[in-house]
Amino acid sequence: MNILGIETSCDETAAAVVKDGREVLSNAVYTQIPLHQPYGGVVPEIASRAHVEKISEVVRTAMDGFGVDAVAVTYGPGLSPALTVGLNAAKGLAQALDVPLFAINHIEAHLHTPFLYDAGETPHNPPPDEAVPALGLAISGGHTNWFDIAGPGRYETIGQTLDDAAGEAFDKAAKLLGLGYPGGPKVDRVAKEYCAAHGFGNLVPFPKGRPREGVSALAGLSAELCVSFSGLKTALLRYVQQHPEATGDDLPRVVASYQEAIVQSVADRSRRALKRRAYKAFILGGGVSLNSRLRVVLGDVAKSAGVPLLMAKPKYCGDNGAMIAGLAYTRRNVQGDAAMGMDVAPSLEAGA
Repeated sequence: MNILGIETSCDETAAAVVKDGREVLSNAVYTQIPLHQPYGGVVPEIASRAHVEKISEVVRTAMDGFGVDAVAVTYGPGLSPALTVGLNAAKGLAQALDVPLFAINHIEAHLHTPFLYDAGETPHNPPPDEAVPALGLAISGGHTNWFDIAGPGRYETIGQTLDDAAGEAFDKAAKLLGLGYPGGPKVDRVAKEYCAAHGFGNLVPFPKGRPREGVSALAGLSAELCVSFSGLKTALLRYVQQHPEATGDDLPRVVASYQEAIVQSVADRSRRALKRRAYKAFILGGGVSLNSRLRVVLGDVAKSAGVPLLMAKPKYCGDNGAMIAGLAYTRRNVQGDAAMGMDVAPSLEAGA
C-alpha cells in the first residue's frame, strides 16, 4: 500500500510516498530556514505563505512516478495557519484522486521515524509491533516528551518539559550568544569541536533543570521524569552578563557547557524512565535527536538499561512527509468522512 504523506506543521513543506509503512519511495522537503533567519525564529505568517507557494510543487515532486492508495496529513500539533495549508491541500488531493484521507498526529509520527528505510535498503530496525512495549522520547523544537508506548497507537505521557522544549532552548541560547538561527546545529558543531579538543572536565556547571515535586505545572506527572529549561536559560544569561568573555574567547566552552546541561538532563530523565518497566526498546524521534552528543549519551543510557536505542536516519529526524505516511499505515488518528470534515488541532497531544 502506497501512502502519500503531507507535513506542514511548522517551517518545512514536505511530502513523501511510503510503501507499507516503512519503505520510503520518495521524500521531498522544502525548508524555510532562509526565510526565518532574519527574525531569529519561525514567523507563522511567513511560514503559512511559503507553504501555500510551495506545497503543489513539493507534492508533485513526491508523487512523480508513484501511484498512491491514500493520503495522510498532519493535523496537529503545530502552527495553526501552517497546519491549515497542509490539511486543505490533502483534502482536495484525496477527493481528486478518490482515495481515503488519514489525519495524523505529528508527535506520534516522529516516534515512527526509526522504522523508516529507503527503497532498496535492508531495514536496520525491527518492525514497530516487535519493538513494544517501548519508552519513547519525542524531542524537537516544540516538544520534549517521554511516552510509555504499550503497543501500536497506545501512548501514555510519563514525562515532559514544563516550559521550553529542548530545541527551543538551543535556539534561544544560540540567539543570545550570537550564533544565529537555527541554533541547534550551530550549538552542536561548536560544542563538538570544543569537547574533542578539551574534553568535558572544564565545563561551566549549569543547572540540569529538575522541577520541584508538587508544583502545579507537573499536572500529576512525576518530577523526576520532567524537565524545566527556564532556569538553565536564566543561568546562561546571568553568566554572560557577569563574564564578558563568554561571547568572545570563552564562547566555545560556554556553548559546550550549555549543551551538556541539556543533554545530561534529558539523559537523567530517560535513565529513570527506563527503570519503570521492562521495555523492549528506547525509541528516539524529533529534530533534536540529530544532536551528535545526545545520540551518544542516550546510546549509553539505553545500553546500561539493556535495551536497543532506535534512532532515525539523519534525514528523517526533522519534519518530513515520510513519517506521516509511514505512521498512517497502522495508526490513523482520524480517517474517512471524519477526516474530510475535521479542522486542525494546534495543541494536539500524543495518544489523542
